[in-house]
Amino acid sequence: MDAQQSGDGGGREFQRVADELRARMADGAYPLNSFLPSQRLLAEELGVSRDTVQRALRELIDEGWIESRQGSGSRVVKAQRIQSSTPRATRSRRGITLESLISEVFEQPEVTLDVYTLTSESLYWRIQQQAERIRSRSISPRRITLRMLLPAETQPLPYPSVKDDKDDPRPRERMRDITERHTTSLRQSLMSLKTDGWVSSVDMEIRRAPLTPAFKLYLFNGDEALHGPYEVTERTIALESGEEVTALDVLGLGATLTHHVKDDDPNASGTVFVESMQKWFDSVWDLLAE
Repeated sequence: MDAQQSGDGGGREFQRVADELRARMADGAYPLNSFLPSQRLLAEELGVSRDTVQRALRELIDEGWIESRQGSGSRVVKAQRIQSSTPRATRSRRGITLESLISEVFEQPEVTLDVYTLTSESLYWRIQQQAERIRSRSISPRRITLRMLLPAETQPLPYPSVKDDKDDPRPRERMRDITERHTTSLRQSLMSLKTDGWVSSVDMEIRRAPLTPAFKLYLFNGDEALHGPYEVTERTIALESGEEVTALDVLGLGATLTHHVKDDDPNASGTVFVESMQKWFDSVWDLLAE
């Protein structure tokens, strides 16, 4: 069926398109001040209707990622910023991105990722990219280990919430649905690498901690850390029913992250930061999470 006639404007497809476009802007595929492809081209590439693309673009406008003017297209006005003092941060014109950091980790024989996050959507898209590289034989890690800490499902989170009705459960139900969808797909993607013989060992475990994430944390092979606070913002979100509400929410993509690297000096700031965050992660994993 033609994408224009498929009637695919439901919440799942619209969220998938919005997620993909956020990831591309965060990783520099669509750089700051560049213009997104036309709605027609995006619809064709992503296999959805123009209505679905338009709905995704409206959400990105509400989040401050793009601005759109009639006849001018959609221009990127926000990007993921990663502050790093490492020498390689200046090697690329685009600088360090989450995509480049995860790509470098997956180029090693042993891949270990410890992640603390509110949802798993950012990580899902990056792992999908690495799975494609593995299947194309561009890289060949032997072992992949992923530990992910998420908030407990019973944890009373202050966000996302309807601004004028904090007891409205629908925004949190929407977030749980997004998280469940991405974690399930992420597990399937990783485990298929093992069952199909591409990777010798794959271990993925998710635990839930009774904490409200105030920051996002990635630990790469115990040697590097990427850390950044969640910025609380007021924005319009579209519920599964299509109703739009004004909500208090946090945006992981788009927030400034700091990159820290462990080196041979035990007193260096990078070493101290990475080791302290690794100890924090391990303590929550072992003692609080289920």
